[in-house]
Amino acid sequence: HELFACCKKYGVEPYVSLHHFDSPAALFNQGDWLNRKTVDAYVRYAEFCFREFREVKNWFTINELISLSHSQYIQGNFPPNHHFDVTSGIQSQHNELVAHARAVNLYKDLDETEHLGGRIGMVNVLTPAYPATDSPADQHAADLYNAFYTDFIMDGAFLGHYSARTLSLINEILRANNATLTVEDSDMEELAKAAPRNDMFGLNYYQSAFIAAYDGESTNSFNGTGDKGTSCFKFKGVGQQVDMPGIPTTDWDWLIYPQGLYDTLKHISATYPNLPVIYITENGLGHKDPEPDANGIVADPERIDFVDQHMEKVLQARAEGVDVQGYFIWSLQDQFSWANGYNKSYGLFYIDFDTQKRYIKQSALWYKELADTMADAQ
Repeated sequence: HELFACCKKYGVEPYVSLHHFDSPAALFNQGDWLNRKTVDAYVRYAEFCFREFREVKNWFTINELISLSHSQYIQGNFPPNHHFDVTSGIQSQHNELVAHARAVNLYKDLDETEHLGGRIGMVNVLTPAYPATDSPADQHAADLYNAFYTDFIMDGAFLGHYSARTLSLINEILRANNATLTVEDSDMEELAKAAPRNDMFGLNYYQSAFIAAYDGESTNSFNGTGDKGTSCFKFKGVGQQVDMPGIPTTDWDWLIYPQGLYDTLKHISATYPNLPVIYITENGLGHKDPEPDANGIVADPERIDFVDQHMEKVLQARAEGVDVQGYFIWSLQDQFSWANGYNKSYGLFYIDFDTQKRYIKQSALWYKELADTMADAQ
């Protein structure tokens, strides 16, 4: 309560995520989102938060559902560090969607009787896949990638069911990996009820992927150190990620492709009739920032350029009718990353982690000017 009061005092409106990669250890040790008891516990926790923190008017259920599933069970860089465990990867997505839907339905039902007066939605990171070439094989590989990493969750959340096309592609991936998906009888009723009740969608975007057909065994190497060119991702029954000439990458091998954000905004706006107002809830550049200069300023022109290019695409989509009403930069200050430790800087403010002293970056000064300009234009 004190934290929220302090936010309000300084004009900061809280947008609160109920789960951000932080399952309690006791539930994690019992299977995390693969255990349906976690879904039940999450809903009880959500109900407590909704009733206790009535001053919060903007709730997100789960942050980046796909990042949890992918990082825990496919890429293996989050605990429990499974690699290409496709059954767990798709099952955890479904179970997280059920938890999201139950929380949305709970909030909306409570609002009818207790007048909570707020909004609720979900946050997911979207990484649109493009075919590496015009070949039918590469196009199909991109379709498979999009089905597993985008369409399955977006369908469940905003259609309230998995479309026939999505299910066909998912089943192809499951067959290729001897994997299964279990859906309980009441799950789809819960998803269908929640789909039109979402008030907002938080879109996180950092990069796109170019996918080539791949028939071999799954393998990957994760670049968590910023040693450029060390990442590799080949997913049996889906495809392999490839670099494209002329498209720059970060030191962590993430493609810098602002067009992907525009394409994603246009695609989801056209595909999901129930899609509510969109917020860009994360967008930013992970970078190896230099130390502060003699004036205590950190030079990061690359970050300014990154945000500027992506903001241009957001505004283009908005001008063409996509209902985007906010942009949250990732992030305010440098911080710890599960996959990269402290060596990947995203913040507008530099932190000397030995002394905890903060230094302003050029991007912070630029971003403040941008925010003031946008506010004046409203």
